Amino acid sequence: MAHVELSLSEVFAPAASTEQESDNFGQWSGMVSRAAEPCLLIDAGTTVVAISSSGCDLLCLGAPEDVIGLPLLEGGLRLVDFTASPSELTEQETDKIPPLLALHSGRLARGLLRVQGPGSDAGRTVDAISTPVLTDGAVAGSLTFLSAV
Repeated sequence: MAHVELSLSEVFAPAASTEQESDNFGQWSGMVSRAAEPCLLIDAGTTVVAISSSGCDLLCLGAPEDVIGLPLLEGGLRLVDFTASPSELTEQETDKIPPLLALHSGRLARGLLRVQGPGSDAGRTVDAISTPVLTDGAVAGSLTFLSAV
């Protein structure tokens, strides 16, 4: 016959020792910067706050320090359409990319992006899944996970 023992104790909840530790957006920024996976964090103004090295490689952006602090669409990211001879997306189309859609809608967003590196005619297809990041109950930015297709 099996023996089961049960023990009840108080819930352990670590106290936040610094303001940054209690800041959800600040925590994500640190995690994204150190992540091995391709990911990107933008703030409510669409400025790149953090990006992983593998995210920069996948999006053809160079080094993270070259992109952080710049607006997402002005930091070298070149989005093109899926036609045979790709052309840059219009402003109306770029508003629908997952990082911006999650930011503006406050909901999860997923879609395919076609990015083009400098000096390259061929585009690279990337699957993007974005979620809004909240601070004090309001959308403070969006977090995007990326994957090559």
